[in-house]
Amino acid sequence: MADDLSTTIAEAARLLAGARDVTLLSHINPDADTLGSALAVGLALQRRGVAVRVAFGDPEAVPESLKALDTAGLLVHRDEVPQAPEFLVVMDTGSVQRLGPLGDRVANCRGPVVVVDHHVSNTRYGTLHCIDAQAEATALIALKLLDEMDVEIDEPIARCLYAGLVTDTGGFRKAGPEAHKIAARLLETGVDAYAVTRPLMDAHPFAYLGMLSRVLAKAELDPKAAHGLGLAHAVVSLDDARGVRSEEVESVIDVVRSTSEAEVAAVLKELRPGFWSVSLRAVSRVDVREVAQVLGGGGHRLAAGFTFDGAAEQVVAALKGALDRVGS
Repeated sequence: MADDLSTTIAEAARLLAGARDVTLLSHINPDADTLGSALAVGLALQRRGVAVRVAFGDPEAVPESLKALDTAGLLVHRDEVPQAPEFLVVMDTGSVQRLGPLGDRVANCRGPVVVVDHHVSNTRYGTLHCIDAQAEATALIALKLLDEMDVEIDEPIARCLYAGLVTDTGGFRKAGPEAHKIAARLLETGVDAYAVTRPLMDAHPFAYLGMLSRVLAKAELDPKAAHGLGLAHAVVSLDDARGVRSEEVESVIDVVRSTSEAEVAAVLKELRPGFWSVSLRAVSRVDVREVAQVLGGGGHRLAAGFTFDGAAEQVVAALKGALDRVGS
């Protein structure tokens, strides 16, 4: 199948036009881009009479900050996803591993597996790939698909897409001219930008402050790491995360990355005893996607991640070793 985006978008739209039952999957620890993109396309399909479900592998519950995007009740628990789906659409997910417990649905799917993504490291594990590594958010590719399907972009659909766009561009700090034009188009449908962005980016329960104070008190700066460009890292243990939502833990990286003495920021998040999900961010000079790939992960040039089994000290040592390898 050709990798030309316009060709694959057209083919995906053609396949979806004949679909009767579609499962849309987001990656584990879903953010607004993966879930918003899935819900936007799912909503459009449901209105056409298609049986639709949207799901993700982990955690058990939908992040509180994302619940408002599901206006039609499309989200289901992972256990409700068919073992052998008729049709899969996988959003913003660079590899099967990022689907967690739902990864086996790809191999079991009885029909097309359409992958919609903007990660340059995407492993192309589907049957059709709508991938644009230049797109600031998967939501932008999802919108192209909806336009190809001649879907009316009304406020509920636009709200989902806007949530993905605003979060993946860091509040439009990393958005180009076209992304701003699309944001304007979405807002013109009646989307309330403040109502969408506050729960996603600016609101946390009080328990977040306690968790953040404990985690930041243990944060470390190594100015010699990354070939002298500096690494700041923090560790969020299971004890630290107790009593706070997954989105609070995910947001710690946005604080650590503000360290002016470090080119690279990392946050180790303990998912279960001795198993870590690590978020990486860089300012401009280090390709953390390459760093993550050394450790079995992936992502974007300035935002990536990986998982690791072991003690926190082993994770940090492996990360520093990978930083030494990349760009040396």
